[in-house]
Order: sequence, then structure tokens, then C-alpha cells
Amino acid sequence: MMKVFRCPARHGYAVEVSPFIPNRVACAASQHYGIAGRGSLLVLEETETGVSLVRSWQWGDGLFDVSWSEANEHVLVAGGGDGSLQLWDTANHNAPLRVAKEHTQEVYSVDWSQTRGENLIVSGSWDQTAKVWDPALSQSLTTLRGHEGVIYSTIWSPHIPGCFASASGDGTLRIWDVKSAACRLAVPAHKAEILNCDWCKYDQNIVATGSVDCSVCVWDLRNVRQPVNQLLGHTYAIRRVKFSPFSKTTLASCSYDFTVRFWDYSRNQPLLDTVEHHSEFVCGLDFNLHIPHQVTHTHTHTHP
Repeated sequence: MMKVFRCPARHGYAVEVSPFIPNRVACAASQHYGIAGRGSLLVLEETETGVSLVRSWQWGDGLFDVSWSEANEHVLVAGGGDGSLQLWDTANHNAPLRVAKEHTQEVYSVDWSQTRGENLIVSGSWDQTAKVWDPALSQSLTTLRGHEGVIYSTIWSPHIPGCFASASGDGTLRIWDVKSAACRLAVPAHKAEILNCDWCKYDQNIVATGSVDCSVCVWDLRNVRQPVNQLLGHTYAIRRVKFSPFSKTTLASCSYDFTVRFWDYSRNQPLLDTVEHHSEFVCGLDFNLHIPHQVTHTHTHTHP
């Protein structure tokens, strides 16, 4: 059963299910495809009959990504077109708890670390840098440089503390070690821009990339001469990839071709299913950690 929430004059860019509350979702959205206008951060809740709005905040520039705290069920971080990260609390109706603005261009990716004993935020920006922050966003702890294009995606390893992956317009996937502030591995993963990456939840060596070349590539970081599998089927750029938290070899991808596709990369015929109910670009995608087979996605369609 599909449940829909419509937000007039807003284009959804990212969605993430709460790690604490099974039926709660955060969505980052922008006006005018993020080119101009304001942004909105929405907290939504699934009900028996549909989807209801729990909280919403407005921001002076577009919002492109959102991530829940792994330590506090009320707190989330968003990345904005003005180069800022904002820390929000669902108990605070008005303003963000804190705003940090060190990036010089759009913040297109934010992620909160998931490994035990670690509480860090990573951000990726169009200024070609990634920054690591403490959870209070007081100031960045380190800035990592090496990409030669826009950074579209930064994602913490769910297995290795202080390790994250980044995907860039320069066509590379990079693996970073925060402690040494160094790039440990640079993979020329695609001959086109890479818009997203994700770690396998069950294997610390498996990472997927989604590209403008319409392919998803699954990589084993121990041998990156060629991908473990290349998943073909999308007809336009792939905006987001996400591994299932319930199945080692299952992942989903969403695309500017208006579809969400499900894959099992261990199969010779990896495509499992295609969902085609969207009427515009599909930008955001997440599995529900609490409910098997439930997937949330957002698109850029506006409704009068």
C-alpha cells in the first residue's frame, strides 16, 4: 500500500526514516529545484490512513539532505544551499539549535555516524570538500580535500569507526580515514558524475555507487579493478542508492527516469522489481529499519 504526503511548491531532495520511531520520516525540500527560493524541513508520521505533518521549518535557502541523530530521537541535521548545516530539534518549533557555515558552496550531503561510541557528522559540498563535525556543530574537526569535482554524497561506514565514503562529480569514489585526515582509497568508479554511494550493512568491503551514466556499480574495496556487478536498467541519471538493512545483497536505486528499482547484485539477472508510480524525478530513498520491505521515497513533483 502506498501512502502519499504532498507539499505544494516544494521539491523533495532527501528522505530518512527515524532510527528510533518506526513511523517517523524527515524530508529535506526546496523551491524551484533548489536553484532559487527557500527550503523546508519536514517531519512526517505515517498513520493508519495516510501521512501527517508533525513539524515543519522554513530556511532561507534550499535544503538538499537530512540525517537523524543516532543518539537523540528529537535531533536532526540538514544541509543547505547557502553552505550551512543546521541542527534542528523537533521539540523546538521556531529556530535551529545551531547553524554552522564553513562551506563556501551548497552542502549537498550530511550523515550522522552509526558506529558505537562515535557521534560525528560528515558533510559534503559543491566546494569539493568534506568536513567532519562534532554533534554540536561548534566547528568542524577536520576538512578533507582531494576530490576534483562537486561532492554529492558522503556516508559513514556502519562498520569501521572514523571511516566514510564520498562520491563526486569527478567520477571517483573515495574512502577516507578521519583520524589521519587522509584518503585511503580512490576508485575511478564511473566515467561520469557519481551522484550517490552507500555501504552494505552486512559487509564492510562492499559499497555501491549510482551515476549519471544510468548504472549502479557494486564494488568490493579489496579489489577495485572492476565492479562486482554493474546494474543496468535505469534510463536517466541515478540520484540515490541504498542497501537493504535486512538482506545482504539487496539494494534499491531511484532515478531521474521517475522510477525506483530493487536489485539483488548476487544474481546474474539482478533486477527484482521496478516501481513506476512517480510522475517526476525521484531524488530521495530510504529503507525503514524497523519494518521489513517498507521503503520511503520522495520526488520533485509539485502539486497545486
